[in-house]
Amino acid sequence: MSLPPFVDRESGELDLRRIQAEVFPLAGLILLFGTLALLVFLLTLLVAGNSILGGFLVVVTQFILAVGTGIVLMYVVARGIQLADEGERPR
Repeated sequence: MSLPPFVDRESGELDLRRIQAEVFPLAGLILLFGTLALLVFLLTLLVAGNSILGGFLVVVTQFILAVGTGIVLMYVVARGIQLADEGERPR
């Protein structure tokens, strides 16, 4: 029986180095899309206001967040599949 991917085989404790190695790329993706959406939204608030351009930029902000969410979810699923495949291989 194999252990979960983030458990050290020898000690049975959490493998914090591996957890950190997985968290940093994920946090980077989230920060990338969150910052991009925030910049477009701030541009909307400061420049466009209640104009047609403002409405368009709000839609662009929502699109950035939707695409970012999709990319983050695809990354999580793909990485989970990779981790599952690593766990099935004998070492």
